[in-house]
Amino acid sequence: MSELLNPIEGVLLASKMATSNIKLPRRLPLLLIDGVLFPGASIRIPVSSEKNMNMVRNHLLSRSTLSSAIIGVVPRETQSSDEARLHSVGTAGIVIQVTGTNWPRPAYTLLVTGLCRFKLERIVEKSPYLIASVAQLDRLPGEEAAEIEENNTELLDLMEQFREQATKLIDMLDLSLPAVVRLKRLLNSLPTESLPDVCAAIVRASHTERLQILDAVDLAERFRKTLPLLVRQIEGLQLLQKARKDDMGHLDITKLPFSRGKFYDDPDKVDEIALLEKKVRDTEMPEHAKKVSLREIQRLKKMPPHMPDHAVTRNYIELMTELPWVTQSPEVIDINKSREDLDADHYGMKKLKKRVLEYLAVKQLKSTLKGPILCFVGPPGVGKTSVGRSIAQSLGREFHRISLGGVCDQSDIRGHRRTYIGSMPGRIIQGLRTVGVKNPVFLLDEIDKMSTGVHGDPAAAMLEVLDPEQNCNFTDHYLNVPFDLSQVLFIATANTVRTIPPALRDRMEIISVPGYTHNEKELIARNHLLPKQLNEHGLNDQMLQITDEAIRTIISKYTREAGVRGLERKLGAVCRAVAVKVVEQRSSILQPKPTDIGEDEESNTNDMPNEECGNLALSPIAVPPELPIVLDEEAVMDILGTPLYENEITGRLGQPGVAVGLAWTPAGGEIMYVEATKIEGDGQLILTGQLGKVMKESAQLALNLVRSHIYEYGIRIPHGADLMENTDIHIHFPAGAVGKDGPSAGVTILTVLVSLFTGRIVRSDIAMTGEITLRGLVLPVGGVKDKVLAAHRAGMRSCILPVRNEKELLEIPQSVKNDMNFYLCSHVDEVLQAAFEGGFVITPKKSQHIKSKL
Repeated sequence: MSELLNPIEGVLLASKMATSNIKLPRRLPLLLIDGVLFPGASIRIPVSSEKNMNMVRNHLLSRSTLSSAIIGVVPRETQSSDEARLHSVGTAGIVIQVTGTNWPRPAYTLLVTGLCRFKLERIVEKSPYLIASVAQLDRLPGEEAAEIEENNTELLDLMEQFREQATKLIDMLDLSLPAVVRLKRLLNSLPTESLPDVCAAIVRASHTERLQILDAVDLAERFRKTLPLLVRQIEGLQLLQKARKDDMGHLDITKLPFSRGKFYDDPDKVDEIALLEKKVRDTEMPEHAKKVSLREIQRLKKMPPHMPDHAVTRNYIELMTELPWVTQSPEVIDINKSREDLDADHYGMKKLKKRVLEYLAVKQLKSTLKGPILCFVGPPGVGKTSVGRSIAQSLGREFHRISLGGVCDQSDIRGHRRTYIGSMPGRIIQGLRTVGVKNPVFLLDEIDKMSTGVHGDPAAAMLEVLDPEQNCNFTDHYLNVPFDLSQVLFIATANTVRTIPPALRDRMEIISVPGYTHNEKELIARNHLLPKQLNEHGLNDQMLQITDEAIRTIISKYTREAGVRGLERKLGAVCRAVAVKVVEQRSSILQPKPTDIGEDEESNTNDMPNEECGNLALSPIAVPPELPIVLDEEAVMDILGTPLYENEITGRLGQPGVAVGLAWTPAGGEIMYVEATKIEGDGQLILTGQLGKVMKESAQLALNLVRSHIYEYGIRIPHGADLMENTDIHIHFPAGAVGKDGPSAGVTILTVLVSLFTGRIVRSDIAMTGEITLRGLVLPVGGVKDKVLAAHRAGMRSCILPVRNEKELLEIPQSVKNDMNFYLCSHVDEVLQAAFEGGFVITPKKSQHIKSKL
C-alpha cells in the first residue's frame, strides 16, 4: 500500500526538473506497485518483492547521479501479485528518499515523486530486475501551461469549473485539521493544469478509475475524467454532513471527544471508530476484556491513520468484539440418539463410544461440567479424526479441526505478541473466532507430530490449553487477556504416545483405538466404504454388486493394514473399472444399427457367447452385459491385478533357525521374521536388519541364556567344548530398511537359537512376543492387542504371550479369540514347549554332590 504525502513538494520538485530541461531516459528500471502514482504526487512505496529489491540495490543504491534516481513506476492491471499483467502506461518518478530495515526480513521504503507519463514499449531485461524501453507521453509540469491556447474555450471552462469544485471540496472540510490547511495552501499555489492528477490522488476512487485517469494523456480528457470523481466526493460529504445534522442536531463533529487532536484525510474514519467503540460497549465480554478494549479505542483515537500501529490496534479491537465470550451452542442431549448416531457412523470402537456416552450422561446431570481432554491413540485409517466429527454432531456442537503435524513454533498455539510485525493470535483463538461459540469440539489432529524448533516448544505451550484446571484462564500472547476454554471439548489424535512429552501426556485421557479384524473390515466395507465409493463414482446398487467372497479377497490379498484406507482405495479402483464398462454399454446402445439385413445377420453371427461376458477384464466386450454387473473373486483379481500379499509363512518356516515374532509400530501391529544361521568364525554374534540398541541387547541376552542351559535344552557339543567355539552366529531380521527396536523380541530370538542348535523346526502357525531375563523369566510387553490382530491377519492360529498380559486378552474381539489359541507363559521353558511341534523336553540339570571330608 502507498500513502499520500505532500503533493505540493512533488510539484515544486518536478517544476525544478522542468526548468533544468531534464528529459526522460529511453530505458527505465521498473518498480511494480499495486496502486497508482500520478505526476505531481508523492507517495511512499514499500519494497519487498525480489525484483523490486534487486532494482533498489543494483540501481538506486549503487549510483549517485540525478538520472539514476529516475525510475518507472508501473501499476498492475489488478491489485494482485501477478507481475505478468502490467499496465501499458506508467509514471516516471524521482526517488527522493530510501529507507530500509533488516528485521524481521530485508525491506525498503521509497519516497517517490511523480514527473510525467510514459508508454511501456517493450521489456528489455527481466533479470535481476525489469528494465523497459519507454516513450514519454506528456510533458513535464510547467510545460503544458505554455501549450494551452487562449482560444481553447472548452478547456479553459473545464479548468475554471474544476478549480471551483476543488475549492468547494476544501471549504467543506474542517480548517482546524492540519491536512485541510495543507490542501488549502496547495490549491492556491498549484498550477491549474496539475490539479487533475493531484486531486485524483486524494479523492476516493477505484483502481480502474485511477488507471483511466493515468491513461488520459490529453489534458482536456484528463479534466473530464477527474471532474466526476471530484463531484462525487463533494456529494458524499454533503450527505454525510446532513446525516450527522439529523442525528446530532447542531453538534459540530469536530468537537466530539474522539476527534480531538487527530487528523483524517477521510471524515468517514471518525464515524468508523465511533461505530467500533459502540460495538465494544455492546459486546457481552468480561469487564477486564472490555476495559482493555476501551483503552485501545482511546489509543486509536489519538493515532494518525498512516501509522503502522493504527491497523494493528484496529484489528485487535475487531478480534476482541468477534470472540465468543459468552455465546454457546444449545445442546440437546439424548443418550439413546447419540448411541445410535455413533453406531451408524462407525463400527466397533466400544471403549471410545462408552467414554463419550459417559460424558453425555454426566453433562445431562450437571450442566457445569468441564470439557474432558481425550486423546485417541491408534494406527492410521481407523477413524480417529472422523469419530471426532461424529461426536460433535451427536452433541449438537460446532466442530473445528486443528492440524498440529509439523508445528514447531509455540506462537502457533499461544499467538504472537503485538509488538511484532504481522502478529496474529494462535490457532486456538483463531478457531474460536471461526466457530463463533465458546463450547465447540476442537480436534487436535496429530498431536504426537509436533516438534521443537528455534521458536520454542509447541508441546509446552499446549500444557495450559489441555489442563482442565488452568485453561479457564488461558492467555494468548496476542490477546493478552484471559479467555475461558473450560467449556471446549478437546479431542486429540495420535499414532503413538512415545513422542508425546510426559507432562502433556499426563493431562490427557488416553483411549486406545486398535486396528480392525478381517470380519470388522468386511462389515465396514459393506456398510460404509462401498456405498461411499459408489456415490463418488456415479454408480449405485443397480449398476454394481460385489460378492462377499470378492470383498474378502480384497481384504486378505490386497491390503494388510490396521485401518481401512487401503481397502477404500481398492474399492475405488474396482468402481472405476466398472464405470468404464457402464459408459461403454451406454455408448454402444446409442450407436445406430445397420440398415442392411445382410450386414446385420453377419454381425449377429460374430457375437461373443454369453458365458464369456462374465469376465470383465480378460477381453473386450462385444455385447455389453446387462446391469447390474456382479463381481466375484475372479473378476476382482482381474481388475486389481496380481495379489500383493500371499501366504508365505509355510515356505519360510519349514527349516531350523526361523521363527515369527510380533512387533508394534505406529501404523499398527506387524509380524516379524527372525532368522539365524551358523558359520565358521571366532565366536562372534552378528546382527543385521537395522536394529536398535535394546534389540541388540535382547539378542545377546538370549544367546547367553542358551549357552548357560546347553545340557537342559539337549544341545549336543563335544565334552568340555564351548557352544561358540570356532562358530559365529548370524541373526537377521528381514525388511532391513525398517528400523526395529524394543525388548519384545527376546522370546523369539531364544526360540530361533534353540531351533538352530537342536535342528528342530518351529511350528509354522505360531507367533510370539515377550521380554526375557537372564533367569529365563518372561516379562510383559505392550501393544498386545495390535500384535494379536496382526498375527490373525497374517494367518497365524497360535500366539505365545507373557502370562502377565492375560488381562489384555479381554480387549481382543471374540471372533479373533475363536480362531486362535493363546499360550500364556511365565518362563522360557513354557515358551519352548509351545513353540515346537510335540513339545520340548527340558532335561533337568544334574545336581553335583560334594563329598564331605569331615
